[in-house]
Amino acid sequence: MNISEVLLRPTITEKSTLLQEEGQYTFEVAPKANKTLVKQAIEKNFGVTVVAVNITVNRGKRKRYGPRFKKRPDVKKAVVTLRAGDRIDLIEGL
Repeated sequence: MNISEVLLRPTITEKSTLLQEEGQYTFEVAPKANKTLVKQAIEKNFGVTVVAVNITVNRGKRKRYGPRFKKRPDVKKAVVTLRAGDRIDLIEGL
């Protein structure tokens, strides 16, 4: 897997903005990404030092559309902890 394909988008929620004050950032990552690929992608794209990476897989919910059920896609998220003093500007211009 290519490093540029690992990070899909940053996750901007109330909880993730509170984690940013502690130096932790959340990203949605590719389903086949692992911790080492996420670490390499963050360090290459943002020029920071990564201390730890935690990954979770949120399974997609089943939704009912009339008589049939559809499953929403699974989402893989990574919580990245940075070295003290490093920052990533996710929302620029706001």
